[in-house]
Amino acid sequence: MRKRALVVGLGIAGMSAASGLRRAGWAPVIIERAPERRTGGYFINLTPEGMRAVDDLGLDTLHTRNPERGTTWSLNRRGHRRPALGWLDLPGRPTAMVRGDVEAALWQRIRPDVGSGESGVEVRFSTAPVEIVGDGTVVEVELEDVSTGRRSRESFDLVVGADGLRSTVRSLAFGPHERFMTTWNAMICAFPLPGQAPSFGAQDSLISARSGGAVWVFGLADRAPTALLTYCAKEVGAQFTGDRTERLRDVFSDMDHPAVRHVLDALPTTTDCLFDSVHQVKMDRWSTGRVLLAGDAAWCLNLFSGMGTTAALRGGAELGRVLAEHPDDLPAALAAWEARLRPFITKHQRMARLKHQWFVPTNRALTGVRTLVLHLAVNARRAVTEARLLRAAAPAASGVRRGAASP
Repeated sequence: MRKRALVVGLGIAGMSAASGLRRAGWAPVIIERAPERRTGGYFINLTPEGMRAVDDLGLDTLHTRNPERGTTWSLNRRGHRRPALGWLDLPGRPTAMVRGDVEAALWQRIRPDVGSGESGVEVRFSTAPVEIVGDGTVVEVELEDVSTGRRSRESFDLVVGADGLRSTVRSLAFGPHERFMTTWNAMICAFPLPGQAPSFGAQDSLISARSGGAVWVFGLADRAPTALLTYCAKEVGAQFTGDRTERLRDVFSDMDHPAVRHVLDALPTTTDCLFDSVHQVKMDRWSTGRVLLAGDAAWCLNLFSGMGTTAALRGGAELGRVLAEHPDDLPAALAAWEARLRPFITKHQRMARLKHQWFVPTNRALTGVRTLVLHLAVNARRAVTEARLLRAAAPAASGVRRGAASP
């Protein structure tokens, strides 16, 4: 009989885990508190490690959106623009997409089309865990249908909590959120735009940053851009009171660039918006008995890291690998899984602090340093590009001269 695993959360981490489990011969069941899938979404990127995980999980239908043309522009308060370095200019050749592209590829993987000959993973919407009890050989989970309040109990060989930053599984099996969540005193608001800002190319990216706040527009191929608003806040809890749009208009009232106004004007009509405080999750262990945490529930790198999707996919691929390597020894498999992922996660949790200052510098001194570093980097990139063009032109020019000298 195939071993059963309960995966809590139908996000990228949860579907990645389910895909890995199925590839290892397990029978996963996914439960999701929401009544339906969360599609669409904001800009994300995958590093080469993430693309390898895509291959490992067999996500053949993943759609990518790196702009074929377009410039990244830095905007100042006076409305001037100049070329800048954007997220896709980072080392490692990131691959651009929106969250919904990864979600759709994973959904196709766990719920293949009728006629494909493959059986899909069972998915139950409007369902959440309310109690988790393990005795070392099995995990008893009490489940609740949140639409009716009806409860039932089931047994599983493994429970994977992939239910996000404020994980219910983590609070039930490991303890309260306050033990594991660190607060960064920052807020994010990410959402798709209906169209590009006026006077910019369709695939251009825009950055308007000052001390304590920044507006980013991410240009993409074959769709409208997405936006990210981020700002510093001493009391993050207070940011969730009142009207969100009016709060953000107030925060960015000193940025009077038409592109910033375009982003703010799109807020009231969007139905697909992530507005949240910024945290990281830090834990000494990601498993206890037969309960495992994955993705943001286990390690939340946060949006500033740019590595959350890569980490979630890699976690799912690695889970399938270790379970196949240790088919009859779950503790050994979970220990191997954590040992392989921990150095990667620790590295990128630390790197997120540095990237935070790139996204939104927290004081004037760091704003100045950021501006200088990016200016030097743009000039260095321009010099490298010009040198490559000169080297490419040199053989052609040399050939013309030789030809001219021939009788």
